[in-house]
Amino acid sequence: MNFMALLRIALRALAVNKLRSALTMLGIVIGVGAVIVMIAVGAGAQARVEEQIRALGSNLLLVMPGSTTAGGVRMGFGSGSTLTEDDVVAINREIPEALAAPALRGSAQVIWGNSNWSTQVFGVTPEYLDVRQWPLASGRSFEAGEMAGAAKVCLIGATVAKQLFGGADPLDQSIRIKRIPFTVIGVLDVKGQSMMGTDQDDLILVPIKTARSRVLGTASAARNRTVGTIWVKAADGLDTKVVEEQVRSLLRQRHRVQPGADDDFSLRNLQEVMAAQEASSRVLALLLAAVASVSLLVGGIGIMNIMLVSVTERTREIGLRMAVGARTRDILGQFLVEAVTLSLIGGLIGVGLGMGTALAIAEFAGWRISISPQAIALAVAFAFVIGVFFGFYPARKAARLNPVEALRFE
Repeated sequence: MNFMALLRIALRALAVNKLRSALTMLGIVIGVGAVIVMIAVGAGAQARVEEQIRALGSNLLLVMPGSTTAGGVRMGFGSGSTLTEDDVVAINREIPEALAAPALRGSAQVIWGNSNWSTQVFGVTPEYLDVRQWPLASGRSFEAGEMAGAAKVCLIGATVAKQLFGGADPLDQSIRIKRIPFTVIGVLDVKGQSMMGTDQDDLILVPIKTARSRVLGTASAARNRTVGTIWVKAADGLDTKVVEEQVRSLLRQRHRVQPGADDDFSLRNLQEVMAAQEASSRVLALLLAAVASVSLLVGGIGIMNIMLVSVTERTREIGLRMAVGARTRDILGQFLVEAVTLSLIGGLIGVGLGMGTALAIAEFAGWRISISPQAIALAVAFAFVIGVFFGFYPARKAARLNPVEALRFE
């Protein structure tokens, strides 16, 4: 008996008990739908993490000042003033595989016309944009004369441009930062959210000398040329651990830190942090898919139960088929095709249900989803395997019936 004949017999048998067949498929429908939704949500979350990693920049190290102690109370990293622009110069001079850029950070109220906005102000050098891999959407970067002369010019992020200027062109406009007029010479390209959920585009960049002398700094900070953070970018293809050790060794030597003593700065390898977060998102996606797959197994058990009932109900039919010449493999194939057909139809319906649910989640909940053809193919293949696995035992039981006893079955 060929496959098409087996398929026609299977569909005819399933059509006899439409309600029972539909309820049997329900477990597979829910299982496949759940797998599609969970994989879409998990893949969307992983894609979001990858976007944040690309937005932050690759091969980055972040150096922050050490802690201070006042009255026996340790204030934590960043509370001291142990990093200077001279450290940045030394890193760029002594470690050719790295590019370092300093940054000073503070908050300020910014005003343009009748609009105002509270944002973060960073004092930086032109290398900051290269290290952070942050292109300009329009305008230009700082020039050497503006850096040396503490010029009152600035680059603004996309969020600041939107909040202050709306649809107007910000270039060459004059804004006030802490009541000091600055000319907008450039608008940064959109960077998006950071890994911590903060808006990276909500900032203003000014020359570091301008920030220290006019906006953020103090007289002592200006004399010592201290900086808040140092961003270090390793050369492409180079292990950041190597650069990390070189930077640590150089800074300990410059700061005269004795062997065995703690660093007077904090050095973070952002590549390791990002890799850990990416790995955790990948594990979460796999866990979601594994949990959803349990419902597929439950659906497979349902198929086995119904097929066993079907074998019992159709024992006389099986005996009659054997009596008129049906072979063992024909009976085995008939019931196996029925089980696989139930599973595949349920799988296809589940794919449609899962895709619709995933799109609804993206629309109403605002979650990022990613539906891939590979995930759909995997879910359908899993449904097929479930049909074969859980349908084989009932089919084998039917094929091994004794024809004489089957015909005598009441």
